[in-house]
Amino acid sequence: MTNPAVRELLERSNRLGADPRNTNYAGGNTSAKGTETDPVTGEPAELVWVKGSGGDLGTLSEKGLAVLRLDRLRALTGVYPGVEREDEMVAAFDYCLHGRGGAAPSIDTAMHGLIDVPHVDHLHPDSGIAIATAADGPALTKEIFGDKVLWVPWRRPGFQLGLDIAAVQKANPQAIGVILGGHGITAWGATSAECEANSLEIIKTAERYLAEHGRPQPFGDRKFTSLPEAERREKAALIFPYLRGLASTDRPQVGHFTDSEVVLDFVNSERLEELGAKGTSCPDHFLRTKVKPLILDTAPDAPLEQIAQRAKELHAAYREDYQAYYDRHATADSPAIRGADPAIVLVPGVGMFSFGANKQTARVAGEFYVNAINVMRGAESVSTYAPIDEAEKFRIEYWALEEAKLQRMPKPKPLATRIAYVTGGGSGIGRAIALRLAAEGAVVIVADRDFEAAKNVAAEIGGTDAAIAVGADVTSADAIVQSLREGVLAFGGVDLVVNNAGLSISRPLLETTEADWDLQHDVMAKGSFLVSREAARVLIAQGMGGDIVYISSKNSLFAGPNNVAYGATKADQAHQVRLLAAELGQYGVRVNGINPDGVVRGSGIFAGGWGAKRAAVYGVPEEKLGEYYAQRTLLKREVLPEHVANAVFVLTGGDLTHTTGLHIPVDAGVAAAFLR
Repeated sequence: MTNPAVRELLERSNRLGADPRNTNYAGGNTSAKGTETDPVTGEPAELVWVKGSGGDLGTLSEKGLAVLRLDRLRALTGVYPGVEREDEMVAAFDYCLHGRGGAAPSIDTAMHGLIDVPHVDHLHPDSGIAIATAADGPALTKEIFGDKVLWVPWRRPGFQLGLDIAAVQKANPQAIGVILGGHGITAWGATSAECEANSLEIIKTAERYLAEHGRPQPFGDRKFTSLPEAERREKAALIFPYLRGLASTDRPQVGHFTDSEVVLDFVNSERLEELGAKGTSCPDHFLRTKVKPLILDTAPDAPLEQIAQRAKELHAAYREDYQAYYDRHATADSPAIRGADPAIVLVPGVGMFSFGANKQTARVAGEFYVNAINVMRGAESVSTYAPIDEAEKFRIEYWALEEAKLQRMPKPKPLATRIAYVTGGGSGIGRAIALRLAAEGAVVIVADRDFEAAKNVAAEIGGTDAAIAVGADVTSADAIVQSLREGVLAFGGVDLVVNNAGLSISRPLLETTEADWDLQHDVMAKGSFLVSREAARVLIAQGMGGDIVYISSKNSLFAGPNNVAYGATKADQAHQVRLLAAELGQYGVRVNGINPDGVVRGSGIFAGGWGAKRAAVYGVPEEKLGEYYAQRTLLKREVLPEHVANAVFVLTGGDLTHTTGLHIPVDAGVAAAFLR
């Protein structure tokens, strides 16, 4: 970074983007103009650095900036073909770029380049959008700001909007910015500090006005009462799989749950349906949330069956309504409908469920709808909420430029949208499975009796948008139910269950105690049964099919010495695979098993004493046990946790869609354990 203008721009952007009161995630853009030496001519070149398409202000870095020649960008006004063809100007930005690299210029680039001030901010603050979406927004803007901030009527983002704002700024040198009807704010300044101060002045002045002049209870009286927190979250966990299944009718989705005071105040209000039907206004909002939410009209304490049935009815009506919306506005060159399922579902007394192609998208959709609630509250407190009309929303949602941006997105990984629950995920084979599933695109619920170990693996995978840790003693039905509820609340459901938790006690028959037998069977036979039973409730509720994988063992088939308890419980697990495959197939749930052998390195079981005992049985040093096992195989290869994880992915990655009831050996070849 060599140009001080760039450093100031990034610092300002990061500060503004760090506060959600200023703008939403990935929303808005900032710019700075400055001079650098043209490496071709050696002469000074005036440049504009502007946040590129898809970036986030809070985390913006230099590589996220588009860099354009200011003279060439402004020269585009001479070839501008008019508002009916303004989309063509986005391609023209490429001919204004300075050098190679950098981000792709966004649709708002013209706004930043054409305003004849060195620094420009375009933001989406809730307070600013509240004024921008008020029915009497122009009058409010005049009352609040005088001639210091001007009103610009709604216009879809693009070259013409840039020209409009530039004209307002030129005609009003006293102005520090504008309110963009239905959209947000734009501010400017001669220095980066002045620009930032002007942005914050607009935001805070609007906030103060709303606080001082807004009427109480703009959403009306409270119609519903929230369930107590524990009961509310339990209800949410029960409802979520049904809603996720409905929201995944066109394509699978991951979910996010929000029960903040802002959300509960709105969903419990008497004006919920009236205001919810108006939809969101700011383009960044409804591109993430769809034009309006699905609103359940059931009582908070209604039985689950009633809620599920009503959700199904309302979802069918929502899809019909969305199809009609598309049909009303689509033209011959409109992109195909992208799916008619809701992105936001509001449930009185419970909260908000948001959906997206991944956890981050689902979470951000929920955050954007919280922004929309704040906007509606602000607008209704001083005026009437009046978002942009439906036709304009459609023009943006099905904009050719938006479609092109979607088409540029990378192809999803094989397990994208899948939610995995892995028992014994804190170490050994379970850890390897969790890491592999995450690497292939799944979000992972790492379940382990050792919660600290589970947290370490979840952190290794990434943040909470990628994985969470849950404590789970698989011998306890209550613990399993609780851990699954935590996972469902985090991601919306579960699709891929791996029964991996285990231990082993190596003793001859006469030395095997009743306690040994019970412990071995409680952890693996009973534990797998309990996990599968509780997970099946979620899988069936979702109606999306799914996978259950048992990590069984070569010992489920092969009778080795001195491990009667372990071998018997592994045989139990192996038959559970066949029994559940037969029972759950009607729901599209596939149940398969994996039979590893000799996984010594990285194995939690072997590290816990099993390795020393098995080494003693075979008469080899414990550190040589892996080599011993390898030499007795047909392939003479040692089996590692990663090899078991590979098999889990093969079973669940999408190529074996018609396979259930199968056991795959991962043992480097043990003839005595061949399936017969």
